[in-house]
Amino acid sequence: MNTIGLTKRDVARELARRYSTMSHDELDVLESILIPMKFQKGEYILKEGEVCTNIYWVVKGLIRQFYFKNGKELTEHMSIENSICMSIESLFKEKPSHMQIQAIEPTILFVLPKDRLEREAVRNTNIQMLYRKILEEALILSQIKADMLRFEPAPERYAKLVKRSPQLVLRAPLVYIASYLQMTPETLSRVRTSALLDNK
Repeated sequence: MNTIGLTKRDVARELARRYSTMSHDELDVLESILIPMKFQKGEYILKEGEVCTNIYWVVKGLIRQFYFKNGKELTEHMSIENSICMSIESLFKEKPSHMQIQAIEPTILFVLPKDRLEREAVRNTNIQMLYRKILEEALILSQIKADMLRFEPAPERYAKLVKRSPQLVLRAPLVYIASYLQMTPETLSRVRTSALLDNK
């Protein structure tokens, strides 16, 4: 399949480059696992109550993970091009997810089904390494966010997000960014204005 100039082989090469060195035959295996999917803006990739069975690699677009607490929608994570997304607890416990995953923009994903990935990981050390590195990255990102929310004031949280993912800050609706950073939209607006003035 050719999607915005990317084939399954291209995506397999990019995943191998990022997570694990692979031979030609190993790339063939990884390519055979990948499943391309397209989602329209607002379409759900995973709904609350469904079991997450996949790891998602974003090729084009922007997606968010969110959940409801006391009737309020809270953004847990957002992913743009060349990043991963999954409902990690649902994926490993094989239980219904509290998290939902939704496309914020028209989005193209390449899916790594967990069952296929684990079968191949048992037989192949480099596929196993790729799987482990993807999970390590997800856990590290989760820890970075937890530490940011625990220890840093609102201006530093925003500055870190701008530095780490400037495209996300430009493209995601402010209400989602505010929720992700655990601040009100009004606080985010003040922080953004202050940051712009400081950079003049």
